[in-house]
Amino acid sequence: MHGSAGTSILDHRVLDTADRLGASFAAAEPFPHLVVDDFLDADFAQQLLSEFPAFEQGNFVGDDGQPGGKSTSDKVRRLGDAYRRLDDAIQSPEFLRALSRMTGIDGLIYDPWYLGGGTHENRDGMSLDPHVDFNFHPSERWHRRLNVIVYLNPVWDAEWGGNFELFRDPHASPKPDVTIAPAFNRCAIFETSERSWHAFDRIRIPSDRPGLTRRSIALYFYTEDRPADEVADRHTTYYVNRQLPSHFVEGRTLDADDAGELQQLIAQRDAHIRMLYAENTALRKAQDAGVSGHLLYLAKRAYVRFRR
Repeated sequence: MHGSAGTSILDHRVLDTADRLGASFAAAEPFPHLVVDDFLDADFAQQLLSEFPAFEQGNFVGDDGQPGGKSTSDKVRRLGDAYRRLDDAIQSPEFLRALSRMTGIDGLIYDPWYLGGGTHENRDGMSLDPHVDFNFHPSERWHRRLNVIVYLNPVWDAEWGGNFELFRDPHASPKPDVTIAPAFNRCAIFETSERSWHAFDRIRIPSDRPGLTRRSIALYFYTEDRPADEVADRHTTYYVNRQLPSHFVEGRTLDADDAGELQQLIAQRDAHIRMLYAENTALRKAQDAGVSGHLLYLAKRAYVRFRR
């Protein structure tokens, strides 16, 4: 292997071209990003695949409390020797400096809790709506700055969906500006900002490959500050429900796949609405339970009575 302990997990060609990658990152559209094939040392990537956790080993319960088609694990060091080595590497100064060379973002901070990150596995039929990520670390005062996603799918065809998508504005068009197939040992790196809209399209595993899933490792990095013109108020992940695909036009006869896609789009929109109502209810309960909430209630009551 090539490089110091922290960067030995990388393919040597990544380090050799880091400065060139940095120029490509800055110039990329619709927002700064990179797609790097053979990102990890080949043997190390195979080790990560062999130790990838079983679906049932991760968290596969959805926001509605029911088992779903996505499983995640943020207890990375418990997954095996390769994952402990990965964890050691990505927090090392050498690795963080290499990432800075590739992206131009200095002062990167590793997240020891892997909040939102770790291993991700998605089954047939799953998709991810366009969204921008939460912009501050949930427990620290760090700005979220960089997503690094490594795909671990030895067999994958772009026609099977699950393609990583980048959007300039998903409100304006359902068509992504960039589409990236999740091929084995391919890495997608992108700057996390208020315009870094990303998603993946619906997974359609062929019938002759039952049980095949989409696997990846998601690593998120932070900084203590960021350029003033990029700072926004703290927010959670913000989703935009997908629009109808462009092939849904007047006169088209729907087939079974079209019907399934429509049902999924409606279900995702309904789930989003339920989530917003639940968050609103929880917020109101929290307000009502506190002193300020009680004072607000009394003020509203007085206002209503005064209007009579």
